[in-house]
Amino acid sequence: MMLIPAHHFRDIERKPEYLQPEKCIPPPHSRPAGTMWFIRDGCGIACAIVTWFLVLYAEFVVLFVMLIPSRDYVYSVINGLVFNLLAFLALASHCRAMLTDPGAVPKGNATKEFIESLQLKPGQVVYKCPKCCSIKPDRAHHCSVCKRCIRKMDHHCPWVNNCVGENNQKYFVLFTMYIALISLHALIMVGFHFLHCFEEDWTNLLQAYGLTREETAEARISLHEIKQPLKVSSTECSSFSPPTTVILLILLCFEGLLFLIFTSVMFGTQVHSICTDETGIERLQRKNQRRQRRGSWKSVKETFGGDFSLNWFNPFSGPSHPKPLSDRDWVRQVSSVSDTENTETTTEEPSEERKDLDSAEVVNE
Repeated sequence: MMLIPAHHFRDIERKPEYLQPEKCIPPPHSRPAGTMWFIRDGCGIACAIVTWFLVLYAEFVVLFVMLIPSRDYVYSVINGLVFNLLAFLALASHCRAMLTDPGAVPKGNATKEFIESLQLKPGQVVYKCPKCCSIKPDRAHHCSVCKRCIRKMDHHCPWVNNCVGENNQKYFVLFTMYIALISLHALIMVGFHFLHCFEEDWTNLLQAYGLTREETAEARISLHEIKQPLKVSSTECSSFSPPTTVILLILLCFEGLLFLIFTSVMFGTQVHSICTDETGIERLQRKNQRRQRRGSWKSVKETFGGDFSLNWFNPFSGPSHPKPLSDRDWVRQVSSVSDTENTETTTEEPSEERKDLDSAEVVNE
């Protein structure tokens, strides 16, 4: 048994009046079905633009510095097709992760009428988010950036300018996977380019330049002809000058290595969260939840949309659509609830919810 401070009364209670429903006013205009989801956050928008810029920069360097000037036509075509396909899938996944509703709880639904319609029984409680005035289903957390409670919220990612939640986790996983793949592919191509181009083509050009000078001296060509610059093209390696090419490739290496490490770690943590049916917030808080966790394979299938198929890797194919929230999804069961005027005595479950409220505050920071 544990005493919960009085300021938590409005969040853990069976009676509608304690939730202060008179202060919860539903939005005047609800968002029409099918409306595009977009978070108007300056930092998130800037990060999303930077993400696209970096992918397009890699596209520019790979195509115009390494592949198009290459003399190996088959090598250029195969690597160009693979890299462009992965880049397209990465940007498509980014758009879907950014523009998909992650699972927002209806705003302002903690009204007296709605709470009374739930017909709560003894031992049942509802939890209200005091920030968005919504009744929080199980595993929902409030995001201060989205200003909404998000079902099965993992974290808010500024790179996709959105929360990663129940409805868009698949797209975020695909985004991190494809970014990691194009980063690895770009690093491999840069390595081959340095080995092949700098060792053979540029070295041969310098040797050819020196050899020509020696031959012109032996042939006693006029001084005017000797002073003429040797017209040897370096387009066999790149359309740009050697210093510019080196700078562009070094920047691409730095970008590729950085994002390969970052996205690989994010991809691994997301796959782990899906397989263990535990979000990032729940893992950080280490909550001892009294809920039945889904099996790993079932959780993976629900996230990626059915049995294993190529649609798992398709950003245009959505996950398994969750069932609409029913009345029982808003209500949670506790062992016992004892209400007093100034304190509230509950079992471990409300104490656990108090941690849930605290965890939401930690996430909002």
